[in-house]
Amino acid sequence: MLIPRQKTPNLSLPTLDHGDFDLASETSERGTVICFYRGLHCPLCATYLTELEKRVADFAERGVNTVAISSDGEERTRAMADKINAKGLRFAYDLSLETARKWGLYISTSRGKTSIGIEEPALFSEPGLFMVTQEQTLYYGSTQTMPFVRPHFSELVGALDFAIANNYPARGEYIGAV
Repeated sequence: MLIPRQKTPNLSLPTLDHGDFDLASETSERGTVICFYRGLHCPLCATYLTELEKRVADFAERGVNTVAISSDGEERTRAMADKINAKGLRFAYDLSLETARKWGLYISTSRGKTSIGIEEPALFSEPGLFMVTQEQTLYYGSTQTMPFVRPHFSELVGALDFAIANNYPARGEYIGAV
């Protein structure tokens, strides 16, 4: 389990148009929002990533980078980026399932073709949304077992405004006896 205020696992992947993504080398004032998505086969992911694409500039104005990541290969990742008409959102690909597990993501097995007629990979990770500080510590995290009911990016932007204005720390950091 990832713990707020503790270092996250390393994450280094190729991206479609921005060279390699290396979380340890990210340069931003306040950190990086990492959106793990299921893959091209998921129609809900396309809708979700479309919303993130609309918020890339909002995050950037607050000193936060963004990246969308899946275990899809380059070709399927390119198809997803094209599908949502991505302009500012970075897309990283080839996430190993071992790395997905280190991030606490749930792994699912294929059920064949989805409602949009695209074959699911044999194994793939379910969604996760994280904000990692510039020191590579966990600030916010949400993982899901299903593609439904995801955190809203507009709410995360609003929460960032509150956190910045109030120097609000990451919560959930206590790991002692209860």
